[in-house]
Amino acid sequence: MTEFVSEIKTIPHAQEKVYAVLSDLNNLEKLRDRIPQEKIQDLEFDSDSVSLSVAPVGKLKIAIIERETPKTIKFATEQSPMTANIWIQLLPESDTHTKMKLTLRADLNLFLKPVLSKPLQDGITKMAEVLAMIPFEEF
Repeated sequence: MTEFVSEIKTIPHAQEKVYAVLSDLNNLEKLRDRIPQEKIQDLEFDSDSVSLSVAPVGKLKIAIIERETPKTIKFATEQSPMTANIWIQLLPESDTHTKMKLTLRADLNLFLKPVLSKPLQDGITKMAEVLAMIPFEEF
């Protein structure tokens, strides 16, 4: 497994609030209009999973496989061209601020690793940036 780690982001909300929003994928409904339609299509979700189509990859399905309140949310691919896991780690910085880090572990063969390493690192970095910008006060 190859590991990709985001920068640590600080979110100006309490750890419990951040965890509550991120651990229920139904909250994506409030963010649907902010998701770029040209990049992500066929978005469907429930409280535990999300499926979408991303060009040029195709259809992806990711599901929450473990929750450790209020610290960790673990995801695994259920439908994807590669096996991967994503962890969202949340640590309190104070009563009103939370530090967040994302980790992606992907099973890349020797041929795909040089081609996909940069896009996967960029993707986990961008995902952390987007999650940190969620308007948690709206939930």
